Amino acid sequence: MSSVPAERRTTGPGPVAGPPRRRITDERGRRVPAWELLLRYLLLLVVLALTVGPFLWQLSTSLKGPTEDIFGSPPAFLPGDPTLHNYQRVADTIPVWDYALNSLKVAAANVVTNCTGSALAGYALARLRYRGRRVATLVFVLAMLVPVEGIIIAQFTTMRELGLNNTLIGVVLPGCVGAMNVLLMRNAFRNLPYEIEEAAFVDGAGVWQRFLRIALPSVKGTLAVVAIFAFMGAWDDFLWPLIVLSDPSKYTLTIGLNYLHGTFAGDERLVAAGTVIAVAPLIALFACLQRYFFRGVGEGAVKG
Repeated sequence: MSSVPAERRTTGPGPVAGPPRRRITDERGRRVPAWELLLRYLLLLVVLALTVGPFLWQLSTSLKGPTEDIFGSPPAFLPGDPTLHNYQRVADTIPVWDYALNSLKVAAANVVTNCTGSALAGYALARLRYRGRRVATLVFVLAMLVPVEGIIIAQFTTMRELGLNNTLIGVVLPGCVGAMNVLLMRNAFRNLPYEIEEAAFVDGAGVWQRFLRIALPSVKGTLAVVAIFAFMGAWDDFLWPLIVLSDPSKYTLTIGLNYLHGTFAGDERLVAAGTVIAVAPLIALFACLQRYFFRGVGEGAVKG
């Protein structure tokens, strides 16, 4: 949508009075009526309230003191006397920073393995010529259709046979390479012009040189998308760490915060503070990578 000046026609040689009017157009140059523009912004405000509103309410609740009524009607959105004491209470109740460190280890390992594995697999599916390439692509597509709950028992049995139960490696291993991330990288590599790699091949560049020096730097946006998805998936995962971990010292943040819901279910301020602690790293990560994220969505979504 853009705003362009509308030319005024005059019958005489005199100057046009007043500044030129501007009209709102969409990406195809079609004029957008005022009522349609208003409707769009109203829908955007509704979506914003539904998506961001609950988090802002949790943030407000976490900053309210013990004397403030959080169940009053009408509810007070802004805290009357903001305080960070609730966050200190979370740290005094559970070893939240130890849990956060465990989650950070799992998430960082998941990002590295997914970015490396999906880039290698995506390049092989998109650029290399070998028998069975289409079958391999179909296998990754079918893997996305299998629910996690359907294979979680098999995963647990595998981790037990490998002796990785109750370890952070056992938490990372099943999700170290995601099928969706592989397909994202495949589509991004397929969108690159073949002429560039052909020129490098003529100059004597091998497969690894073409991958590392030509193809991979061209899909940094999609790599950022994979990194964000991998970090979010590992950071927010609750079911698999709950099954594979039994030592409280190795719990991730999502499992550790469950103690706040169980033992202190009546203290909404404490639960809200724990929720904000869990969500803050995701917001920081997306804020740092949002430029690459939106560019990467376009890289992997043009053709498949």
